[in-house]
Amino acid sequence: MKTLVFVEHADGKLKRTSLEAICYAKAMGGDVVALALGTLDSQSLAEAGKYGASRALHASDAKFDHPVIQAYSSAVAQAMQQEGCDHLVLANSPLGGPVAAKVAVRIGAGFVSNVIELPSTANGFMVKRSIYTGKAFAWVEVKSAKKVIAIRKNAAEIKESGAPVSPVSFTPSLTDKDFNTKILSTDKATTAVSLPEANIVVSGGRGMKGPEHWAPLEELAATLGAATGCSKPVSDMGWRPHHEHVGQTGVKVAPQLYIAVGISGAIQHLAGVNSSKCIVVINKDPEAPFFKAADYGIVGDAFDVLPKLTQALKSAK
Repeated sequence: MKTLVFVEHADGKLKRTSLEAICYAKAMGGDVVALALGTLDSQSLAEAGKYGASRALHASDAKFDHPVIQAYSSAVAQAMQQEGCDHLVLANSPLGGPVAAKVAVRIGAGFVSNVIELPSTANGFMVKRSIYTGKAFAWVEVKSAKKVIAIRKNAAEIKESGAPVSPVSFTPSLTDKDFNTKILSTDKATTAVSLPEANIVVSGGRGMKGPEHWAPLEELAATLGAATGCSKPVSDMGWRPHHEHVGQTGVKVAPQLYIAVGISGAIQHLAGVNSSKCIVVINKDPEAPFFKAADYGIVGDAFDVLPKLTQALKSAK
């Protein structure tokens, strides 16, 4: 078996979700080929070998610096054909999802998104996926010879299993039709830590009482090296920028640690964070619904708890 992994990158580094995809593909067995599109330092792509890729392809054409789905899917499909891969694994991300769907149509593959576990091959090829924003799970049988699997964040443990590999140049055959869509501008969040990629997220709600009281939360986030988020009411009131809105209608996150400060726990917010490995809730209301979803809870005033928690973390360092 041979699997192609489409890897995403940002700021010159492979994204954590793509490293998870490489480790997932490696755990499936067989050879793993990593594919990166656009401008990326060869040394950074070489790191794919440390996580299980035996080969790394790089289509370095600057045209790929803008993620045009049609062009990306065409390049990925061609790479699968060139390398003789019957499986494609990639992150179930805003980019990975659309690319996966188009590739599946191009090559006639079965496509499963939001996958959370390795396939079961004891009786066919069965894949477990998350549905209804994490409230339920479904087992899907893929009967086609070619398969496209988009994995949810935290579906695979990141671990080193090899050594860096030397990237090989890859030049897909594309036409003007592949670039019929043009990206005119891209607005990126200016926060130090990307919210979707963060391992730790600290979010605040209306319990923070106003935008002028956010300093204790930001200090805790800085101490942990975390990204900051907020509930929908907070972004709607203009206390925090909209790109920090975490929830079903905002950014869905799946960090190792999610700390909710002064957030009651509306179902729409929970839908955006329920894939977090560990949830800690800080709220002065012991009846706050969020405590039912929490792994750990602290009942207390955020403005008393946050400074003490931050100080304790600094002392521990």
